Amino acid sequence: MQLTTMAWRTLMRNKRRTVITAFSVGFGVLLSVTFTASGDYAYTNMINTSAVMGLGHLSVEHREYRDTPTLDKRLHDAVTVQQKALRIPGVTAAQIRIMGQAMFASGAKSVGGSFIAMDAAQETPVHNIFLRTLVEGECFQPGDAHGVVVGVKMAEKLNLRLGKKLIFTMTDKDGELVSELGRVRGMFKTGDDAVDGAVVLLPLALVRKGLGYEPRAASLVAIFLEDHRAAKTIQGKLARWWSLRPDISVLSWQESQADLAGLIAVDRLFNYLLQFLVGLIIAAGIMNTLLMSVMERRREFGIMMALGMMPSQVVRLVLLESCWLGLLGLALGVAITTPWFLYMARIGLDFSGQIGTDYSAGGVLVDPVMKFRLYRESAGWIAVAVFSLTLVAGIYPAFKAGRMTPVENLKQG
Repeated sequence: MQLTTMAWRTLMRNKRRTVITAFSVGFGVLLSVTFTASGDYAYTNMINTSAVMGLGHLSVEHREYRDTPTLDKRLHDAVTVQQKALRIPGVTAAQIRIMGQAMFASGAKSVGGSFIAMDAAQETPVHNIFLRTLVEGECFQPGDAHGVVVGVKMAEKLNLRLGKKLIFTMTDKDGELVSELGRVRGMFKTGDDAVDGAVVLLPLALVRKGLGYEPRAASLVAIFLEDHRAAKTIQGKLARWWSLRPDISVLSWQESQADLAGLIAVDRLFNYLLQFLVGLIIAAGIMNTLLMSVMERRREFGIMMALGMMPSQVVRLVLLESCWLGLLGLALGVAITTPWFLYMARIGLDFSGQIGTDYSAGGVLVDPVMKFRLYRESAGWIAVAVFSLTLVAGIYPAFKAGRMTPVENLKQG
């Protein structure tokens, strides 16, 4: 207790230097929160956007579907899979879908693309980006057996408008070509030309009939989670349920969206590396400050050791000073970071003028507005890392002070 009080009083003897050093720690907190919170927001936004583009945070599908995504590989009872998934806490939705490739034609024009067959009665804009971005018309209704929704770019390619016919040709479960007729009920615009020019939404019942599927069959069940970080945990639960079914596979978003997962992993690595380098610079400044303080107080240390203070106590004293600096720096960091964090979390910085509104990475649209989102564990790690860095910076000055003999200190002092 006495050493703790002495350490605090020592810091307060030179308030200016203490405040400057504490502000450097606080600035480190500000930078760390900026890097981490911007990453947490961007990664979460990209993961959730990729999920609502069709595959969900988790997807349950035929084991061979991912390697060879032909429409003969299917779940024979997707309804049971959906019902089981919805029982798990943390699962917000489970959508039955058929996804595949097809040729789309209108008049004399035709283009290749992909389709998502869905049940309009179950789909919502929350879990379907195409319904969220409708710009003309509406989604086909549950009783509409031939309604389709197309992207604006595909509509331009095929000269489509609301009410026009669209013929799509696909390969059924037996490898035969089949064609079905639909009518355009709506158009969407996600902002990604590659998506808007290639994706078509179709009624689930119509595609089942065309492919020769059983009434409860589908190519996959897309599962949506309240928190994408729980994907691995819930994937394990689902995998255990179907451990005796070798034909069923449960994939996380990292597996179904490998390009996106790799992009996020690399970006996060560079983020951590940058924070580490900034931390080293701040730690060097703290160590320099503490070392200067130790060298200025050599005579003081000599007197204390001559009066009976052990070298280990001198080491503890300097380390306690480092601890106080860390705590003071964290407090100042919270004070200067909070207004900045609240502004960025609510309003953010709009970079649409620099990167546009259709910028994509890893096949996913990127929000041009930079915002902050900080998970609790991220905030905890920042506090621990900054405090530990301050403590580590004080180790060398502390042992430097403890190694000096009373005679040397009194002579040099």
